Amino acid sequence: MATPVRSGVMGELSKAAKAYFAHDDPLVATANLVAIVVLWNQPFYPLYVYWAVGPDIAPTFYTFLSTPFFLAVPALARVNSRAGRALLPLAGIGNTVLSAKVFGIASGVEIFLLPCVLLGFVLFRPAERIIAIGIAIVGVLAFMVLHGRYGAPVHLYSVEEYAGFLRMNALSSGTLTAFIGLLVMGLIGSAAKR
Repeated sequence: MATPVRSGVMGELSKAAKAYFAHDDPLVATANLVAIVVLWNQPFYPLYVYWAVGPDIAPTFYTFLSTPFFLAVPALARVNSRAGRALLPLAGIGNTVLSAKVFGIASGVEIFLLPCVLLGFVLFRPAERIIAIGIAIVGVLAFMVLHGRYGAPVHLYSVEEYAGFLRMNALSSGTLTAFIGLLVMGLIGSAAKR
């Protein structure tokens, strides 16, 4: 049974987290929500790799280098809305490039560039189109320039393990893209009601 002190602390932490990720601008709130989803999943990533790929999970810990960037999205958005919204897809592109180097392109991790580019377009208003296009260019260039040029991965997995990686990354990227689509539906619905 939880003690009143423990539940009080957890309640306060929950309120602080909600306040940190909340924002009046629906585009910033959308960016913050995606950042929360990424942050929530990052600690479980080694387990996903263990279950889908195999026991060699040590390279997954490199992906935690991106955690501070995802965590900074709401804070930066409070200072500069555009910069905070841009940080999310750029952190995703950076994490994807890092993961491609760590795991190798056979892992299929570069597929995460697609939801990153999509986020770049979703999070900006028509008047901010140049930012969205810039983020899309960064994502496309990351693939075109770096694909096949990462060198040897940190750990070389077997053919079967890479097949597991590809399935996992395709499912995860597809799920993230669908989630972004649901968020866009919500944004469109909110705009239509005004």
